[in-house]
Amino acid sequence: MEAEGNRSGVATYIIEAFVALLILILGLTVAYQAVQLGHRWGTDGPGSGYFPFYIGVILSICSAVVLFQALFGKSKNTEIFVDSEQLKRVLTVLIPAAIFVGSIEFLGMYVANAIYIALFMIILGKNSIIKSVLVGLGTQTVFFLAFEVWFKVPLYKGSLDLLGFLGY
Repeated sequence: MEAEGNRSGVATYIIEAFVALLILILGLTVAYQAVQLGHRWGTDGPGSGYFPFYIGVILSICSAVVLFQALFGKSKNTEIFVDSEQLKRVLTVLIPAAIFVGSIEFLGMYVANAIYIALFMIILGKNSIIKSVLVGLGTQTVFFLAFEVWFKVPLYKGSLDLLGFLGY
């Protein structure tokens, strides 16, 4: 933890090293799995793991270079990556978005999206409940008509199938 004036938090080079390490692990995993699939060129062409193997190798090499530069480079970026106020603002959007994505499995696209839009407008936008609910329902009604009725492209209704009464 380093301080910049009145800011405190994790230095940028530590975040860079952490992300590089994650990508290095991803690249090594891809390369390993590609070897299991067959990463060599056979008599009938490339094996199913040929291209993924080289993608994994390239990812691994690049992330290893970034990791080395972040930890041992001459010019470490010691600025604070994110302070508590910035993190709070990011989390006020990220957490509801994660809950929204998780709720799609049960509620489906239309219902989850209507709730997400309405709650986002109420909590973060400080709009009235009636206005927010009308906008949430209105946008999803338009999307429902566009996808289900006009384009005949059904979107996921969720395991609870709350819109089953519509016959779609």
